[in-house]
Amino acid sequence: MPSAADEWRRHWPLVVASTAGFSLHSLSSYAIGLFMEPLGDEFGWSRAQISVVSVIPSIIMVLLSPTTGALIDRWGSRRLGIPSLVLSGLSLAAVGLANGSLAQWYLIWTIYGLVTLGIKATVWTTAVAGAFSTGRGLALGVVLCGTAIAQILVPPLTQWLIDAFGWRHAYMWLGLGWSAPCTILAVLFLFDARDRARLTARADVAGPREPALPGLTLGQAVRNVPLIRVGASTLITLFIGTAILIHQVPILTSTGLSRADAAWLASLAGVAGIAGKVFTGWMTDRWDAATVGAVSLLAPAAAYLMLLDPMPATWWYVIAMMIIGYTAGTKLQICAYLTGQHGGMRNFGKIFGVMTSLIALGGGMGSVAAGAIFDHFGNYDPLLLFGIAGSIVCSALLFRLGPAAFEAGTARTSPTR
Repeated sequence: MPSAADEWRRHWPLVVASTAGFSLHSLSSYAIGLFMEPLGDEFGWSRAQISVVSVIPSIIMVLLSPTTGALIDRWGSRRLGIPSLVLSGLSLAAVGLANGSLAQWYLIWTIYGLVTLGIKATVWTTAVAGAFSTGRGLALGVVLCGTAIAQILVPPLTQWLIDAFGWRHAYMWLGLGWSAPCTILAVLFLFDARDRARLTARADVAGPREPALPGLTLGQAVRNVPLIRVGASTLITLFIGTAILIHQVPILTSTGLSRADAAWLASLAGVAGIAGKVFTGWMTDRWDAATVGAVSLLAPAAAYLMLLDPMPATWWYVIAMMIIGYTAGTKLQICAYLTGQHGGMRNFGKIFGVMTSLIALGGGMGSVAAGAIFDHFGNYDPLLLFGIAGSIVCSALLFRLGPAAFEAGTARTSPTR
């Protein structure tokens, strides 16, 4: 088995391309909070009406993510990833064409939800998990830093674009300007195991056939108790995390901070997110991933408690957002790593596609629930209280998860327990 260093020397361009591609996936989520006030002022929409746009892609993901995962298992990440990057940028730019009709608003986001199926986490995690074995945890952590990169850059960039050009042109610049370099990197470097095998066959290069990857079938996976616990924890934590993520700027401004300060604090959380993903990836390659995940999912409870008890000192909010940022990206990272450990790589795309459906379901419901909570109560306190309780439950679900059936790409003797 190659060492982690050997794997990185061979596949670091794939990691770079996947990190960039995954950053586009989360761009709209980090930007939407800054568009709520301009959209509400121009069209008279409530925050709940605006937030519904996160449910539409989520419903599409719930219905189609397993199918997308199956296509990735069959065709490879490249054939889905590159066209989806182009179409995702164009569809996000088209949001700037909104004319005040809610029907048109929801139609635009329906199109966006369909074309972004090919840039969801399944595409990038399947490509990287298949290329890395010994260093898989760190590689996944770096790829999932794409969301943290977006979290750092998108809030202040979006605020500047809105102030300088208005919300319509801000959407256009974000969509086209962000997707272009991501597409170029994917064209040059996005080749997963199936893509490389297909290119080798076309070149008629003789070589030994790779052994079949070990892993559960989809039917075995949906009956596997550890995977059920991982899925339940993922559903709850993404419900809470997405609600906080999309409404983080309004939550911070409700404490008395300015929009500009709130945007920079949201960006600061992204810096912490990069450290969290890399450090968590390093830890999961060395220690029990379930225990690492249990601790990571418990930490946000402290940050939510801090936001419930606001203080006039800026450092208070810096600490809270650093905790939230540190743990935000590790949720998906832990889910992907534990899915590989307990489900194997043979049908990773299908199994993680089901996990992605749960991610979409939790994220979509959380966003709308957060908007409805604010519209009803005039504040986000009930959401933060639920976040504290939910963090405890999610941590408990991963604690003492049990031994993995598949370690570093190698099956143990009883993979179907």
